[in-house]
Amino acid sequence: MKQSIARAAADACRPGCGACCIAPSISSAIPGMPDGKPAGVRCVQLDADNLCRLFGDPRRPAVCARFGFDRELCGEHRDQALARIAALELAT
Repeated sequence: MKQSIARAAADACRPGCGACCIAPSISSAIPGMPDGKPAGVRCVQLDADNLCRLFGDPRRPAVCARFGFDRELCGEHRDQALARIAALELAT
């Protein structure tokens, strides 16, 4: 049981990362960004601690709500996550 709890915690988003709110483009409207945002641009809903102000809010874009932590994509630290998400953005 303890192992599964530790594994779940290890697979959770890193607080203060915010890579998924910076690296990808978002084509749907975001409160404060009615035309979405281009890749590499910080979302206006990302606070100073790199936490989403819209987390749990129904106004949060569906694409954001579906973007979950993935160990392979997010890597071991924020810089890896930014680089890997940016590379994926360029490839699509």
